[in-house]
Amino acid sequence: MPYVKTRDGTDIYVKDWGSGRPVVLLHGWPLSADSWDPQMMALADAGFRAIAYDRRGFGRSGQPWNGYDYDTLADDLADVMAATGADTDAAVIGFSMGGGEVARYMSRHDGKGVIAAGLVASVVPYMLKTEDNPYGTPEDALAGIGANIQKDRAHFFRDTFFKQFFGVGVISHPVSDDVLDWATATAIQAGLKPTLACAQAFGHTDFRPDLAAFRVPTLIIHGTSDQTVPIDAAARPASVGIANSQLVEYDGAPHGLFATHGDRLTADLLTFLGR
Repeated sequence: MPYVKTRDGTDIYVKDWGSGRPVVLLHGWPLSADSWDPQMMALADAGFRAIAYDRRGFGRSGQPWNGYDYDTLADDLADVMAATGADTDAAVIGFSMGGGEVARYMSRHDGKGVIAAGLVASVVPYMLKTEDNPYGTPEDALAGIGANIQKDRAHFFRDTFFKQFFGVGVISHPVSDDVLDWATATAIQAGLKPTLACAQAFGHTDFRPDLAAFRVPTLIIHGTSDQTVPIDAAARPASVGIANSQLVEYDGAPHGLFATHGDRLTADLLTFLGR
C-alpha cells in the first residue's frame, strides 16, 4: 500500500517498515519522508513499525492546488493513521514543519490513538516574531524566503537555505556537499505552489492554543545553534506549555539534526519510545 487517498482525494505516498507498535514520522519542509530513513531503519530493527509519508505537494505525493493549511495537513495525518491502522497506541514524531502537524492533530483530532509525541527542531509553538513572541523570526525574513524561491529556487536552496539548515559555514562543514545536493534535489521534487504555501503556513501559524492538547509524554529535541527555527521561539516555550514534556537541547547543533546528529537523535528516540 504505497499510497493513501485522503478525504479530499489527494494521494499520499507512505513508507511502512517493520512491525510492532507504530511510530509515525513527519518530515520537515521542503524535504520528503526519505529524510527519516536512518531513524526508520533503527526503529524497525528495534521492533517498532516505522511509518513516514511525503506531505501533500512534496516528494512522491500528489500536488493539489489547495490544502496546505495546518487543519488540512492534520487531517492528512489522521487519514494516513487510519488507513495504515496506526491510530492505536502510536507515537507521532514531527521534525520542523512536521511538529506543527503533530500539534494540530493533538487539538483537532483530540490526539486519537497517540500515546507519545515528539517535536524535533519543531516550529511549535510560534515561529513569527510579534510583540508577545519576541524571539521569533521577523516577517521580512519570512517574506524573503518566498521571494528567493520565486527568483531562483535551486540556487536559494543549495547555496543559502540548506547551508544554514545543516550549519555549513566557512569553517564548519558537518555534512558533505553530497548531502546539500541531495536535499536540494529533494526540495525541487515539490511543487512550487506547495513549497510557497507551506512556508507561509509554518511561518504564520500560532500553535500556542494547541499546546494544552498534548496529554501524553512528549519529547522535545532542539539544537541550541538552530538558525532556521531559533530555540528560544520554539523548543523552550513549547516545553513550558506542554505538560509532561522533556526538553533535550543539543549544544551547538543546527536545524538538520537528522543528518548532523543522526546517531544521537536515533538513540534518544529509541530511549524515549522504549519507556
